[in-house]
Amino acid sequence: MRRVRGTLIWAALIGAIGVPIALAAASPYLQWRDAIYIAAGFAGILALGLLLVQPLLIAGYLPGFSAYRARRVHHWIGAVMVAAIVVHVAGLWFTSPPDMADALLFRSPTPFSPFGVVAMWAIFAVALLAAFRRRLGLQTWRLVHMSLAAVIVIGSVVHAVLIEGTMETVSKAALCALVLAAAGKVMVDVWARNQKTRPMRSSSSGSP
Repeated sequence: MRRVRGTLIWAALIGAIGVPIALAAASPYLQWRDAIYIAAGFAGILALGLLLVQPLLIAGYLPGFSAYRARRVHHWIGAVMVAAIVVHVAGLWFTSPPDMADALLFRSPTPFSPFGVVAMWAIFAVALLAAFRRRLGLQTWRLVHMSLAAVIVIGSVVHAVLIEGTMETVSKAALCALVLAAAGKVMVDVWARNQKTRPMRSSSSGSP
């Protein structure tokens, strides 16, 4: 029974990410586009899909991973997301430098641009702060990481929803809804766990 449940979870996850990518690959918007533009677009779609995996991993919802291994995979996927965002931005820069410069400077007329740029800087900030995790301390790191994760998730989802591009509408909406639901569920769970353990920490430290 556990193996069946695990298989269904993985099949659902692969379908939630794979179907939007497959439908985007069949999009008529890709006709007459050059390879750099297509690679940049799919790097962004991949990063959106990985946003669904990250909270599921760290919360232990994906079968087959110990807590330690799930954290390690979470870190590696975070690195892949950073690389995907770099490819996404660099590819769009090569395709149209003026448009990309306007987006990065928050002067682009497209409504989806600022959300993507804010999410991008939040992802880079998480990657940078991860290097100083031990110096920050566990509680500070969790607070900063969760705050930036909320910015990343909301910014990325709004960015994707507002774009009328290669992603098919229904599958994109479903993926975005799953990303929001997974991230929200994990954040609520972590907050509730911290509330339960706070009295214990206060008591052990002698606080009134």
